[in-house]
Amino acid sequence: MSDAALSPPVRRDSFLTPRRRRFLTSVVLAAICAVWVYPLVWMIAASFKPNSELFMNTGLIPDNPTLENYTRAWTEANIQRYFFNTLFVTVGSVVLTTCSAALMGYVLGRRPLPGKWFLMGLMVFTLFIPQGYTIIPVFELLTTLGLGQSLWGLMFATCGHSIVVFTLLFAGYFAQIPKELDEASRMDGVGPVRTFWFVMLPLARPIVVTVVVMQSLQAWNDFLLPLVITLANPEMRTLSVGIYSFKGEHFVDWGGMTAASTVAIVPIILLFLFLQRYFIDGLAGAVKG
Repeated sequence: MSDAALSPPVRRDSFLTPRRRRFLTSVVLAAICAVWVYPLVWMIAASFKPNSELFMNTGLIPDNPTLENYTRAWTEANIQRYFFNTLFVTVGSVVLTTCSAALMGYVLGRRPLPGKWFLMGLMVFTLFIPQGYTIIPVFELLTTLGLGQSLWGLMFATCGHSIVVFTLLFAGYFAQIPKELDEASRMDGVGPVRTFWFVMLPLARPIVVTVVVMQSLQAWNDFLLPLVITLANPEMRTLSVGIYSFKGEHFVDWGGMTAASTVAIVPIILLFLFLQRYFIDGLAGAVKG
């Protein structure tokens, strides 16, 4: 008897065909996504409901949709000022952090530096220090420099929160770029500064976008640091701190809070959706390097 006759028959009616497997995967991921997104959808829907209707069992769609919560939050609760404070701090910190991290990452990733690995290990060690331990020294430093009561001081303080991670991302990405580019630049008479700005930095565009997205998320949503720095000056509050002010001692304005939260979260979601492709490419390139 031949070997073909002894071999078991191949089952072509298997339940988990590739098509069914993809369908089941899509169903599971859709269910997880629905659970994950539901609080956001509820918040946006609640922002159009009056406080009297907010916790009634009326479903997600408001019975009497209103913009009163947005009007009250934007004008009476001073969310308008907090929004532009947050925008100033976020944009400034993104620019400073990206430029600083790119320069330090370029030196660590491309240049011979005595004690470089010790320095990088020391930088990694600082990641394990909780933010709460550094807020008071940072506040004292800003006060000494005369920046404790200004948005500039808050912006500078926000820059230092994640710069170590971004520096290591840039260093890992720059390290994988071929050395021949530096040699070609030197042969063309291009100095190291121009090589960095016009050759290396354009190649690191995915990392730049990654840093921009991550720093924007961190600066826009930061709560503890702005809370401490703006205690003596409520006009400097950011959105995260301003939203917390809707919670009173005996009453919580849930309608105004959901409206202010929607105003705070929508811009950062749009930024991520617009830059998500570069963000994913940047993380993949940094891990590969």
